[in-house]
Amino acid sequence: MLRSRILWKLFSGYVVLVLLSTIIVGIFVSRQVEEETLTEIEQSLSVRATLLRGLALESFSSDSDKNVQQLVKKLGEKTHTRFTVIKSDGTVLADSEEDPESMDNHAGRPEILAAQSHGQGTSTRFSKTIDTKMMYFALAVEGEGKLLGYVRTSLPLSAIDERLSRIHTLVLIGTSVSVFVALILGFFVARGFAKPLTAMTAIAESISEGNYDQRVAVDRKDEIGSLAQTLNTMARSSRERLETIELENNKLLAILAGMVEGVVAVDKNETIIHLNEAARRILGISPDQDIHRRIWETTHSQEFCQIFSEALNEETEIRKKLKVVTSSTNQLVEVHASPFRDGSGELVGAVAVLHDVSELERLETIRQDFVANVSHELKTPITAIRGLVEMMIQDENMPMENQRSFLKKTMNQTIRLSNIVTDLLALSRLESAGMDLIREPIDLRDVVDGSLQALLPVSEDRNISIETEISKEPVEILGDREALFQSVNNLIDNAIKYNSKNGKIWLRLHEEGKNAVMEVQDSGIGIEPLEQHRIFERFYRVDKARSTQAGGTGLGLSIVKHTVLAHGGQLSVESIPGSGSTFQISIPLLKSSKNLNPPQVTGKNIN
Repeated sequence: MLRSRILWKLFSGYVVLVLLSTIIVGIFVSRQVEEETLTEIEQSLSVRATLLRGLALESFSSDSDKNVQQLVKKLGEKTHTRFTVIKSDGTVLADSEEDPESMDNHAGRPEILAAQSHGQGTSTRFSKTIDTKMMYFALAVEGEGKLLGYVRTSLPLSAIDERLSRIHTLVLIGTSVSVFVALILGFFVARGFAKPLTAMTAIAESISEGNYDQRVAVDRKDEIGSLAQTLNTMARSSRERLETIELENNKLLAILAGMVEGVVAVDKNETIIHLNEAARRILGISPDQDIHRRIWETTHSQEFCQIFSEALNEETEIRKKLKVVTSSTNQLVEVHASPFRDGSGELVGAVAVLHDVSELERLETIRQDFVANVSHELKTPITAIRGLVEMMIQDENMPMENQRSFLKKTMNQTIRLSNIVTDLLALSRLESAGMDLIREPIDLRDVVDGSLQALLPVSEDRNISIETEISKEPVEILGDREALFQSVNNLIDNAIKYNSKNGKIWLRLHEEGKNAVMEVQDSGIGIEPLEQHRIFERFYRVDKARSTQAGGTGLGLSIVKHTVLAHGGQLSVESIPGSGSTFQISIPLLKSSKNLNPPQVTGKNIN
């Protein structure tokens, strides 16, 4: 508190004011006392002169100089006053302190001249007779209508100075005591003003630093109290507004952070002021980079930087699609940039929303390919059926054997068309997030055995042997029996169709950890490494000529993939061109087994 500048400013001003007031008052009081003292002394001399005039009137009448001298001398000793009796011609008749005969003529003294003209006179001057400064009061003495002489009383001014000095000392002491008391009171008064102001200053500084919890503890009814209450109210209001702003800001940041679209905001200098996680991912900007950098310092996409420049320079919305190539991705991004302004309408920056449309473009490409493939696959059997039917209609005399041959071919194309439609419906059902799957406990051994029995004639026709390694214990899962049966059928059927003559197929089923694992291995043509990631696409064939001859629809592996994914499983393939392929399905078990049994080999060959 003692270091408070406002305290010492108030106190210093108060001290100066008190000192100036005291000095001025002291000067006026001193002068007033001095004037009153001189007036009082003058009145005292006048009274004494009046008393002396009666005595002098008798002496002027009797001419007894000696008696007057003695009387004046005694009177002067008793009253400590110098008395002088002067004749009208200025001759000193008697004096209480000096021998009249040795004194000069006083006719020219100022007080005598004043008394001669006005009846009385006062003068202050240095007396050579007694060698000191004196105050004189002279009074004219008249008798029988004529001037008889003068009486004069005087006091040395040293006595007056002593009296005035005592008075000045008393005034100075009183003034000093008053000043001291006033300064003490002034210090407390100044501190009373400075203390709440200092506290309010500290609170204001704390508020400026973001601390809105402190309050000014001032209980006063004056303007300072009103100021303190206003400051406390302002702190509460500021805290509420800040909490509201922070809440809204957190909501906005949460919304922006949760957006799939990237959001980038820059100021007029193209310095980034906001960048959400999606934008970082799309633009390939690492999280540790400072966002307070120019946009062209953080991304190498010149097209993206140019969009911001156009939005800021032209002050208009910009919509563009551009490719963003980073070290790990190659994306197609749709950018919508627009300028934004402050409350006064002044341009302050631009914001851009980035939407990664790579997946949409990929899906659109897949859709277009799918439509083209479906059209092609459906067109072939329909064209064949149409051609065969037209030939039979146009040739009325066609031999019965040719008609039966054409009808058989038409039947085969119809079956192929039906298989395509059936597979498309199955694939559509599986792609609907597995909504139509019937979940029930299933022993996968039954599914595998059913598929083997259904395809046994096909494998025997092609002279392909199937070797099985199936667990002796139940391999139970929760799934759709029909979908799983179709998937296993597709894998085994493909292994038969794409196998070499007199080839082999190995079928394995066992538990591995918490999963049921099934493997279908063949000794067929195999798959090139560049084509292995595409074989699960719809209508994709490794060997199109052989696939057409085999009568496949090109949808089998797509059905297998979606069936496995719908059951929460995984599908993988390993293949060596010319040596065969191995497809592995892994599906979670119905219950986790603590004691896992190793796969059992039955040793049975199916020819």
